[in-house]
Amino acid sequence: MKVAIVHDWLVVNAGAERVLRAILDIYPEADIFSLVDFLDKKERDDVLLGKHATVSFIQYLPFAKKHFRKYLLLFPKAIETFDLGSYDLVISSSWAVAKGVRTDTKQLHISYYQARNMKYIWEEENLYFTGIKRLLKYIGINYLKRFDIQSSKNADFIITNSNFVKNWVKEKYHRASTVIYPPVDTDRFVLHEDKDDYYMTAARFVPYKKIKLIVEAFNEMPGKKLVLIGDGEEYDEIKSIAKSNIHMTGFKNSDELVPYMQHAKAFVYAAIEDFGIVPIEAMACGTPVIALGIAGTAETVIDGLYGVHFMKQTKEAIIEAVGRFEQLTFDPHLISRNAQTYSTQRFKNDIKAFVDSKLNQFQ
Repeated sequence: MKVAIVHDWLVVNAGAERVLRAILDIYPEADIFSLVDFLDKKERDDVLLGKHATVSFIQYLPFAKKHFRKYLLLFPKAIETFDLGSYDLVISSSWAVAKGVRTDTKQLHISYYQARNMKYIWEEENLYFTGIKRLLKYIGINYLKRFDIQSSKNADFIITNSNFVKNWVKEKYHRASTVIYPPVDTDRFVLHEDKDDYYMTAARFVPYKKIKLIVEAFNEMPGKKLVLIGDGEEYDEIKSIAKSNIHMTGFKNSDELVPYMQHAKAFVYAAIEDFGIVPIEAMACGTPVIALGIAGTAETVIDGLYGVHFMKQTKEAIIEAVGRFEQLTFDPHLISRNAQTYSTQRFKNDIKAFVDSKLNQFQ
């Protein structure tokens, strides 16, 4: 059986790439297709088992390595140029356009939705299309929406990474899907019972992650220490407003992140996430999570058991949640055991069982 795996783009080793790597572990002989592939050697070894992806013409456009996203309007055409006619099984790993890859009735196409696909054209355009980018919104957004709706019909079966995304797929595309939660490296993020007196968060410093909001909340709680891990476009702005109780470390790789996760009294997370791998990593360490009780974290962080919810993205809601957290006690062992249900091995088992069952039906 010839297998092709189609991934939107390969530029960093992040949560989506962990899903890709786990799928590759199941099908190590699979060929990989991606709009672009700019991974360095270490990332290539970690994600692609040393392989190179077959790429689209986007790879070779001017300044693509740093600015490939500016070719967004070309993404639909680029994904449709891949010739997958010789493959029996196609798995698309999609949060944007990968689901739009063309297959025929002789092939089984299963699409794993890593997120609400192209959510930036549906619900979050004001976060992404600012300044001159607004021109793209007016010129191209309707074209992208038509492509997104049409390409949602391409896969024979859809897997979603949370019930939140499953409901989105039902509402937006009128399609059924099966939930298989993404893999979390629970072998790396291991339980540590003793906690130190600091809160933490870790994320890319981009608008939707709401790191600035968390900082504004802790600015008003000067007696509580907050450790910020990550970098991104908002780093300098956040650094300029952070008070002395807030410590910014910059980017840390996974191995460097583990001890911070293990020793924190709580992990704070304010983003609307389709799933949210990083809070699960914190819970694997036995660390409770203070999170928005909406979307993915509403499913994984049970209020009062594994952490505390707040229901609005406001600094007042975060301050109130921290205060409530400090009135409660949490069992690190219970929290860590819950996180084990999202392990990488569980993901591989579930994906393989799903694909095998559909192959049997298909044949």
